[in-house]
Amino acid sequence: MKKVVSFFGDRSELFTELNRRAEEYARTLGLEYRWVPQLPFSEDEVVEELRHADAGIIDVEPYGEPIFSRIRENTKLLVRFGVGYDKVDLAAASRAGIAVARTTGANTAAVAEMALTLLLSCGRRMKIAQTRTVSGVWEKDVGHELIGATLGILGYGGIGRKLRQLVTGFGCRVLVCDHRLTPEEAAAEGVEPVSLEELFRRSDAVSLHIPARPENEKLVDARLLGLMKPTAVLVNTARGSILDEAALYEALKAGKIAGAGLDVYAREPLPADSPLLTLENCVLTPHVASQTVESLWNIYRMALEICADFFAGKGSPHILNPDYAGKS
Repeated sequence: MKKVVSFFGDRSELFTELNRRAEEYARTLGLEYRWVPQLPFSEDEVVEELRHADAGIIDVEPYGEPIFSRIRENTKLLVRFGVGYDKVDLAAASRAGIAVARTTGANTAAVAEMALTLLLSCGRRMKIAQTRTVSGVWEKDVGHELIGATLGILGYGGIGRKLRQLVTGFGCRVLVCDHRLTPEEAAAEGVEPVSLEELFRRSDAVSLHIPARPENEKLVDARLLGLMKPTAVLVNTARGSILDEAALYEALKAGKIAGAGLDVYAREPLPADSPLLTLENCVLTPHVASQTVESLWNIYRMALEICADFFAGKGSPHILNPDYAGKS
């Protein structure tokens, strides 16, 4: 029986129950499951566990040569609990003969719903309203409706598409910037393909859904923010590195855009001295877009199914480095 060790989650009642379910489900797939939460992360403990496991379910910490060189004799698969894999050295994993996969699509609904939540919160200026109410200031602030607005979606993968589905009932005009989108797909889904600049210039609200790649580093900068309407809002549930936070702060402080909602940051946890914390028109959440009970269980289940398929010799579209084979 192949052994799988998971490092995701804390020792809360919720994660204890989720991992109990995961252990039971793993058994039905012919897998032995062990849960070793990493708070705080310990590279030595992770290595020791993986030395006695065939596969690991990993979180957002860096995984590279220092780990792979010590586990390559036993561990043949690592599955990222989530979608982002920017901290995993895929080339080093391939050299060690270790396959790396991710649970693509398992958290799509949760992240898209969070993006919609932030879009609504920013548009209706909820942070300002709550701050005033709690402080005893009964003063109303006027926001904007998402209904009938122009929504710009940067990156049109699973989450971007799900967000488009969620706003169908809002009667939004949806602009999409993604080079992979074909004219036929755009027509079928009722969206308008536009350039990056046009997306920021025309949208009443912009939601970011592109991956963290070198070419996307601080892609959303002062220039693009400067194209936005002063009444527009920006939401980021993708990765913090794609947004220039200093430029965003200046734009929000100067009122060049109306608001922003962020769930991800260039540094996490968000530093206590971040100027973003001082803004009334910036809604901040601690990287929780995928954190729903339903989404978490979907990810556990999918991660285990990826493991089962891998050891059964089945191909998987979720493996990120297919060149791993034959290099161990």
